[in-house]
Amino acid sequence: MNGLLKSRLLPVVLLICTAGTASADPRTDYLLYCRGCHLINGNGVPPDVPSLHDELGRILSVPGGREYLVRVPGVSQNAMTDKELAAVLNWVLAEFNADTLPRDFKPYTREEVAEARSKVLIDPLRYRAALLGK
Repeated sequence: MNGLLKSRLLPVVLLICTAGTASADPRTDYLLYCRGCHLINGNGVPPDVPSLHDELGRILSVPGGREYLVRVPGVSQNAMTDKELAAVLNWVLAEFNADTLPRDFKPYTREEVAEARSKVLIDPLRYRAALLGK
């Protein structure tokens, strides 16, 4: 490939490589990072991919539930920044769980998400069952 062609392609390649890292708003980030498994409407495909409706508000009501929601591998290991992830979690909770949120619910913060993400969750299904006493 000649030098002129390389110099013209480099900016295009860089643009393509960085295009997916931009963040717009929590709903858009949900669509980009979560919709693949949980679907556009948050219904999921139970039992393998749980619904995001109402159950998350209930999970927040049990000890350890708040941290668990961040530690689920699909949440903790995605490409969003801690700030973006906190915003998406807060959006999902408001959008799909408003009626089941604890009365004293406080939105997730970037710092809280960063702390919880640092703790790897090995078996999320078993942990969830123990958390909910199932």
